[in-house]
Amino acid sequence: MDPLQFLVPFGWLSAVGPALPYAILVMALANLATRHLAHRRHVEQAAESDAVEQYAPHVFTNFGLASLSFLFAVHAPTRGTILTFLVVTMIIADLFEFEARNVEARNDMTVEAPKSAIVTSGLILLFASYYSLFFLVEGFWNQAIVA
Repeated sequence: MDPLQFLVPFGWLSAVGPALPYAILVMALANLATRHLAHRRHVEQAAESDAVEQYAPHVFTNFGLASLSFLFAVHAPTRGTILTFLVVTMIIADLFEFEARNVEARNDMTVEAPKSAIVTSGLILLFASYYSLFFLVEGFWNQAIVA
């Protein structure tokens, strides 16, 4: 018996649960791509004005990654909690990095890449790759690590 079955009807989650790691992997790749595009746009905006604006596709991928990680935490509590922790850390880093880009634009400084958010996004990509693509290395893993 699932302890949450009386609070929220999550029957549909058991049907889509096995596909969540793949969706998270795709969203993590999209997040890295939009992060690169957002940085290019911030550099252009800083050259033209004294402020930068949020890049809507990047905000969408952040929100999507957070939503998927929360769903994954319900489906697979341990793995989902680890992923959710990384995603929340990335979002907090994004907020601070965005404010840093605004300060750099106002003070006519060089707009730097969001290094901490990039590292966290990379960790999320590694984690999502491990859980979604484990079948590629499962044979070697079972022979080398488990045995």
